[in-house]
Amino acid sequence: ADFVHPYNDPRVIAGQATCSLELVEDAGPLDIVIAPIGGGGMISGSCLTISNIAPKTKIYAAEPENADDAAQSLKAGHIIEYDAPQTVADGLKVPLRERTWHFVSNYVTDILLASEEEIIEAMRLTWQRMKIVIEPSSAVPLAVILRNRDVFAGKKVGVILTGGNVDLNKLPWMSK
Repeated sequence: ADFVHPYNDPRVIAGQATCSLELVEDAGPLDIVIAPIGGGGMISGSCLTISNIAPKTKIYAAEPENADDAAQSLKAGHIIEYDAPQTVADGLKVPLRERTWHFVSNYVTDILLASEEEIIEAMRLTWQRMKIVIEPSSAVPLAVILRNRDVFAGKKVGVILTGGNVDLNKLPWMSK
C-alpha cells in the first residue's frame, strides 16, 4: 500500500485543484476565490489553479477564530501549530504542513476569521436558503464573507463549499 496524506500530498492538492478549476470554468473570471483552511489541502489546490489560470484573482482563506493557527502562521512567517483547538468546524482543526505552507505563504492574500456563532449561522443560512447540506467547516467561508462585507462588496466572488459530513441528530443549532 502507498500512504496518501489527507492534505499534505501533491496528489491530494492536485485533486483539490479541480474544485477551483471547475468554479472558474463555470463562473468565468473572478475577483476573489475563498476557501476554508485547516491543514491547507483545499486552499493549496485553489492556489495551484488560480495562480496559473487567473493570476489577478485574489485568494482568501477562511478559518475559525478558535483554530486560527493558519492565520497566525501567515502573520508570523512560519508554521504555528495549536494543540487540540476547539471549534464546531472540526474538519479545520489540523495544522498546516510544509507542502501546504508553501502555497499559503506564497499565494494567499489573507486569512480571515469567523466566530463559532457566525459559522453556525452561515451553515444554517445555507441549509435554509440554498437547500444545500454543508458541514460547519464548509460554512466558514460564508461566515467570513458576512463578517467582512467591505472586503467582498462589489466583487465577483467564488466560494468553495467543501463537504456535507453532518450528524443530523447533532446539528449545532439544535437545543441539547
